[in-house]
Amino acid sequence: MAPLKVIGAGFGRTGTNSLKEALNILGYTTHHMEVLLTNPDSEPHLFTEAYLHPEKADFDRIYQGFDAAVDWPTAAFYEPLMKKYPEAKIILSVRDAEGWFKSASNTIFKDLDCLPEGTPEHCVRAIEMAKTVVCGGHFNGVESVKDKDYMVKKFNENTEEVKRKVPADRLLVFEVGEGWDRLCEFLGKPIPDVPYPNTNSTKEFIGNKLFGRQDEQ
Repeated sequence: MAPLKVIGAGFGRTGTNSLKEALNILGYTTHHMEVLLTNPDSEPHLFTEAYLHPEKADFDRIYQGFDAAVDWPTAAFYEPLMKKYPEAKIILSVRDAEGWFKSASNTIFKDLDCLPEGTPEHCVRAIEMAKTVVCGGHFNGVESVKDKDYMVKKFNENTEEVKRKVPADRLLVFEVGEGWDRLCEFLGKPIPDVPYPNTNSTKEFIGNKLFGRQDEQ
């Protein structure tokens, strides 16, 4: 189904799961990190190879069956993707940086260096990819994601970088909780007669279901 029509440049835990559901309601088939964590046949190594050897990246293969992509690892590739797919629209999902760090620390970064016993093999593969592509690409390794000041700084830097690098007519800066109006206007879609999705709060995080635990916040 590639080429991609929508590319997400926002970090994970910026409402990307709700955005994925919203895009699906609008008729897209949307890639998200959840795909790699829930599909035993997924191929996260393709993202690792694209990061380590960008000249060999096969994005048509990576996104086969999808015409939109948000969340990590896609956000780490927004620049080559927007060049590969020049008609695609770019959505930068954002939120308060300190709130983002708290949410990410309690979910996606919580067990990177100590996965629970019994973690499914396909999840291990996806998380190993994330260590390389996300922690190594956006940040300064796995240990760096525990440093609040550093991570808040990197979050804000990414927001400004995307605004600077993406042409204004291709970019929507989308705040968590905005709803349908600006999103549908940007994509040229009618506003659906259903509420904008509100999914994947910290308590609902997919990792808790996969690893059989519940976080306290």
